[in-house]
Amino acid sequence: MAAQCCCRKAPGAEAAPARPPPEPPPALDVASASSAQLFRLRHLQLGLELRPEARELAGCLVLELCARRPAPRALVLDAHPALRLHSAAFRRAPAAAGEPPCAFAFAAPGPSPAPPPPLPAFPEAPGAEPACCPLAFRVDPFTDYGSSLTVTLPPELQAHQPFQVILRYTSTDAPAIWWLGPELTYGSAKPFVFTQGHSVCNRSFFPCFDTPAVKCTYSAVVKAPSGVQVLMSATQSTYVEEEGVYRFHMEHPVPAYLVALVAGDLQPADIGPRSRVWAEPCLLPTATSKLSGAVEQWLSAAERLYGPYLWGRYDIVFLPPSFPIVAMENPCLTFIISSILESDEFLIIDVIHEVAHSWFGNAVTNATWEEMWLSEGLATYAQRRITTETYGAAFTCLETAFRLDALHRQMKLLGEDSPVSKLQVKLEPGVNPSHLMNLFTYEKGYCFVYYLSQLCGDAQRFDGFLRAYVEKYKFASVVAQDLLDSFLTFFPELKEQSVDCRAGLEFERWLNATGPPLAEPDLSQGSSLTRPVEALFQLWTAEPLDQAAASASTIDISKWRTFQTALFLDRLLDGSPLPQEVVMSLSKCYSSLLDSMNAEIRIRWLQIVVRNDYYPDLHRVRRFLESQMSRMYTIPLYEDLCTGALKSFALEVFYQTQGRLHPNLRRTIQQILSQGLGPSTEPSVEPGGAGADSEADADAPALLLGDEAPGSAISLRDVNVSA
Repeated sequence: MAAQCCCRKAPGAEAAPARPPPEPPPALDVASASSAQLFRLRHLQLGLELRPEARELAGCLVLELCARRPAPRALVLDAHPALRLHSAAFRRAPAAAGEPPCAFAFAAPGPSPAPPPPLPAFPEAPGAEPACCPLAFRVDPFTDYGSSLTVTLPPELQAHQPFQVILRYTSTDAPAIWWLGPELTYGSAKPFVFTQGHSVCNRSFFPCFDTPAVKCTYSAVVKAPSGVQVLMSATQSTYVEEEGVYRFHMEHPVPAYLVALVAGDLQPADIGPRSRVWAEPCLLPTATSKLSGAVEQWLSAAERLYGPYLWGRYDIVFLPPSFPIVAMENPCLTFIISSILESDEFLIIDVIHEVAHSWFGNAVTNATWEEMWLSEGLATYAQRRITTETYGAAFTCLETAFRLDALHRQMKLLGEDSPVSKLQVKLEPGVNPSHLMNLFTYEKGYCFVYYLSQLCGDAQRFDGFLRAYVEKYKFASVVAQDLLDSFLTFFPELKEQSVDCRAGLEFERWLNATGPPLAEPDLSQGSSLTRPVEALFQLWTAEPLDQAAASASTIDISKWRTFQTALFLDRLLDGSPLPQEVVMSLSKCYSSLLDSMNAEIRIRWLQIVVRNDYYPDLHRVRRFLESQMSRMYTIPLYEDLCTGALKSFALEVFYQTQGRLHPNLRRTIQQILSQGLGPSTEPSVEPGGAGADSEADADAPALLLGDEAPGSAISLRDVNVSA
């Protein structure tokens, strides 16, 4: 149940209602500087003004809190150097009816020839209202991805007494806030902005308890330039035309990283009874045709498996190619990179994965980033149950084989003793949790959940357990022990059999051992799709070349599923460099055909071209990079180009295309190109480009494992995650 914020009590209430039993404090999170364990966050209100010309967001934040014990000396919040705090104030009770909570203007301190207008008032809050009083505050360094904001509180504050802290701030060049000029959008008509909070970026969006252990409801008022559509991850939204503002409300508690905003030239189209897509006008017909009717089918399948969808609407917004990951499960409003639209099967899987997060990740959330598998492993399992129900077991097994192949590729590159291969990863202080976003979180987590389902002997019985698990922990944050204790309680016969202590398959070993999964699923139901892939790969690697080419010509891969072709090309990539005569024959057989397929196929073939220094097809690499503006389709090629003899070619292409890339991406590619170059030959970036956004890029979601530098052997195609 959503926490009731103190501004919603009935007017004229004479006595406070009976106090509920105290909630346990949230789990300790080493990635958060905050004092979240000392307070209960009841609700937060955001007043935001978007200023795209200045690439600046002005904000007024109202936190509605209760102290868990008397007289806390200070409130500590997560913040970021990109946030400039102008003032802090305290109020003991909600605002009087009709009065906004301390209406601050957003002009910066000091004289200004043209101060910006004040932020629109927040929703009215009934109840008696003592005046605001100013509070002292200070900002201290915490890590390279954030700061700590300490706000001194009045000394007489009582335990469980509602109070508000009001903060006025501006945010500039924040890693959570991606400002795009019109030239970086598809329509090239209007500026665009989106936020990306996962894992610890939203502390640069607004000061907060930036930990998944803390959830609360929120509301927001947003003012944007005329003609710009604003959306947020909220259950309710309204445009107030006479005020020129958008109002949003999220009625269910969510962690800070799931508060998301997007604004731009966006138009909607309904694709189901509770779903619509939002996209730039030129993309809307494609997005609608790809998803019309399908999302409702997936939601209905998920509801049959795991219980009611809790969030009301399920809308999707397609973002420009600068979006730094594939997809993000923001409640009510999934963010997806528009580049994926041309790859139907990847689109299906990515959207279904985000649908699954509505139960696992959004409703029930991992309490710390050290156990991210509790969201991603369960969401991956649920995604595959949904695809099995919708598209059959063979397709699900093919997609699983494709992902497990990538997992073993990472394992080979990192080594079986890599600490990031644990499900319970130890997050050292100062390490960005985004570095834990890898395939172990997804696929090793999935294998453990699949193993639990097999202990039940029946997938439907395990579905019943997961329904009960969601019902028990919805809108809460959990640790692994909560899941495993619930599992053994739900299946007492398994507890009696001590399945958690089976030799070699102990639950504790699943969680804390490095290396590959202790057990993997039986994928034999997908053999009709995977066997042809294996046969063709063997032809090209085991047969004499003339026989391989002749035999391969009888296999028509144009009729294959995307995941089959991608799996085949990945196997060839793993074997690269190949003999030049093999690459020449492969090109003769497949190059023109693959060039007509979607980007997920083309990038894999082009990586084969690059890793094998196959110059006759380099023009295809150039054409591909000239047409792509996305991280996931540019960085892998630049990494491969710079590890071989083609760095000069990479530099030439970069010089010609950098003006069409987001500054953050330009800087990342510049870092890749700079590996091994002397100062006089380092690639330059256009004035006003990446240099201004270096901090934002450093805090962008990590797409390389651990602390691997750009140009490492781990390709982005292996970490092409949906959050």
